[in-house]
Amino acid sequence: MSNAVVWPAIAERPTLTILYPDVQDAVSSAAGVYAPQHDSHLLIEAMTRSGAVSGRRVLDLCTGSGAVAIAAAQSGARNVTAFDISPRAVEYATSNAAEAGVRIDARVGMWVDAFISGPYDVVVSNPPYVPTGPDADLENIPLEVGPPTAWNAGLDGREVLNPLCDAAPELLTVGGTILIVQSELADTEQSLRRLRGGGLRAEVVLSQLIPFGPVLRARAKWMESIGMLPVGRREEEIVVIRAEKR
Repeated sequence: MSNAVVWPAIAERPTLTILYPDVQDAVSSAAGVYAPQHDSHLLIEAMTRSGAVSGRRVLDLCTGSGAVAIAAAQSGARNVTAFDISPRAVEYATSNAAEAGVRIDARVGMWVDAFISGPYDVVVSNPPYVPTGPDADLENIPLEVGPPTAWNAGLDGREVLNPLCDAAPELLTVGGTILIVQSELADTEQSLRRLRGGGLRAEVVLSQLIPFGPVLRARAKWMESIGMLPVGRREEEIVVIRAEKR
């Protein structure tokens, strides 16, 4: 008998309906730590709606302040493992979880280090996905926005997304689920193709149209110059992709 999660039918692509100020208030961050933003909230809502977390082993990749990992623990996960390449982020994620009254196992490491303790029932990830031009080092991005490693993802925004999507089947148990949040500017369809190419059932389950933040505002002219962005456009669609291993 399969233990695959049975997802509710979705007639059309839904949009974000719930904000999570409690998540924002529950975590602290500092320069060098990615704080909860629109994409974090969208991923949390998709995870909450899925009903897949309770009693499951959950992995949070690129955890930042730990907001998504904490939400998973609060949703009844059996245990939550979280990875980030930043020691400072791991320190804050651990502290934030303790403040929230939940326990997570936050570790310093690349996302590929998660294979050591896998596979997992549920994987959630808010990876770097912002297209990054040759002059990114000259950008004047406020420190409080977070570290460049939290968003820089190569010329097409897929430096992390491609290997993550390709590795998803190996990270998951049979019946397991992965939820990935990204921008449309990093080619949503390619993520879907890669996940499906690995034998997963994949679809977009949530989306939200948001104005450009400071990083994309700084890169808009470059993106226009290479044809990645229509001239004058200053908003993007953030999506959550859900894929299931059958």
